[in-house]
Amino acid sequence: MADRMLRMHIGGMTCTDCEVHISRALKQAGAIEASADFRRGVAHLRVPAGVSDSALAAAVREAGYRPERIEEAPSASTAPRSFSAHASGGGGIYDLAIVGSGGAAFAAAIRARDQGARVVMIERGTIGGTCVNIGCVPSKTLLRAGEIYWEAGHNPFAGVATRNGPVDLAALVHQKDELVSQMRQEKYLDLIGDYGWDLVQGGASFGEDGFLRVNGDVIRASKILLTTGASPAVPPIPGLTDGPFLTSTSALALTKLPKSLVVIGSGYVALELGQLFQHLGSRVTLMQRSPRILKSYDPEVSEAVAGALTEQGIAFVTGARFERIERQKGKVQVHVTVDGTARVVEGEQVLVATGRAPNTKALVLDRAGVAVGTWGEIMVDEHLQTTNPDVYAAGDVTLAPQFVYVAAYEGALAAENALDGNRRTVDLSALPGVTFTTPAIATVGLTEVQAREKGYEVKASILPASAVSRAIVNREPHGVFKIVADAATDQILGVHVVAENAGDVIYAGVLAVKFHLTVRDLVETFAPYLTMAEGLKLAAQTFGRDVHKLSCCAA
Repeated sequence: MADRMLRMHIGGMTCTDCEVHISRALKQAGAIEASADFRRGVAHLRVPAGVSDSALAAAVREAGYRPERIEEAPSASTAPRSFSAHASGGGGIYDLAIVGSGGAAFAAAIRARDQGARVVMIERGTIGGTCVNIGCVPSKTLLRAGEIYWEAGHNPFAGVATRNGPVDLAALVHQKDELVSQMRQEKYLDLIGDYGWDLVQGGASFGEDGFLRVNGDVIRASKILLTTGASPAVPPIPGLTDGPFLTSTSALALTKLPKSLVVIGSGYVALELGQLFQHLGSRVTLMQRSPRILKSYDPEVSEAVAGALTEQGIAFVTGARFERIERQKGKVQVHVTVDGTARVVEGEQVLVATGRAPNTKALVLDRAGVAVGTWGEIMVDEHLQTTNPDVYAAGDVTLAPQFVYVAAYEGALAAENALDGNRRTVDLSALPGVTFTTPAIATVGLTEVQAREKGYEVKASILPASAVSRAIVNREPHGVFKIVADAATDQILGVHVVAENAGDVIYAGVLAVKFHLTVRDLVETFAPYLTMAEGLKLAAQTFGRDVHKLSCCAA
């Protein structure tokens, strides 16, 4: 008779020594293979048909632990097997093979291990993906440094003298790199051992036989999850690639501050990095094809951001058609046409921030029957399943909204669906987006235009940040609060904020949109006085009255 593949739930395990004791006891009771995981409170084992469950439970009890229940493992691959990345033909069988090691990959691996699955993660480069290495973590710590430096030189309070001295960009970047290394270790590398999945370093691709291979060796897994992320896209502007140019990755590694910087692009990366260098002392010009920045946002949001950044010194060139780029005497010259007129914008360096391209080319996806879209993105359905039913994809590689929390959400969801059979669908209807400029931009739900396009009878309130007491006392009047609601039902459809700490404020908006709160619900909710969050309540009150004629804290 065939061996049985079992999973035993065990109480009382507290450390790796417990794992050793449990494994030894089960083998002594007749298990051919046994492996315990104290964090999950389970043991996976393979036993001959003649070994009874009661004998296994008795062995665990005699070892000093609590056998709680024994069940058939979901698949044979949950039994522990030896694995060697160098064993041709594959040395192990996995429930899930994850290609990539960023936010989506780690969320997927953790969720899969929580379900007792056998997992292997494959990474061709640095562990941690974009966010911790070259994205969220390094950019936001530098943005905070730039904000503090700017504020020191632009203090609005009388009687409090502050100043900002020269910027030592090399020292700042070195501190940033130390933080990145620390977080990569604590939030990524350490977790691999904590949760107990296998890691293979090398480039993954599909072979001509359709099998996933790493360094020429087959990875045998029941399901595969692709989370290879995206890289900075390079637009086809003549002359751009004839010389050096910056991307979001290389810009964060500069050790010398450019005197002037031309930024091509108008998305959140362009705005954040453009303002970073402006705050640190560069002269920044931001150029874009669209007639206004943040073209997908409501005009009030776009105008508030443009006004604040212009006052801080950033120059905008909108409606630009990029003709060519030349380099003359150490300067970069960007030739554009604006409203039929030729212009040349010059800077010491040029930063390209025109979006990101999915990392799919090296995977050779056609060999596995995985379809890609126009931009090379992996096509997925609402379950994050690709055109190959055994392959899933999550995060930036699918051109999902490029926030690490979206990648993590999708990674965990894809892992569940791959292991349990497509029980969950992606829902991004209450997805917040935050741009970490000063003031910050945060939105959730529908814009006014989107709401009308969906057929809603729309009502909207617009409240300038200068009407919010927190902004007044901070002497930071730039910004706006906007609520979009259904005029028929009073339900809140979207919340949009430009203000200091907008990213913290927007969570209340997320809850309002997700749980279908009404404008009246916000009006009747307490909002702490002298917080930016009060702006949401004031914006809700604006639907029915002039809040400029209310006393402080008026209900």
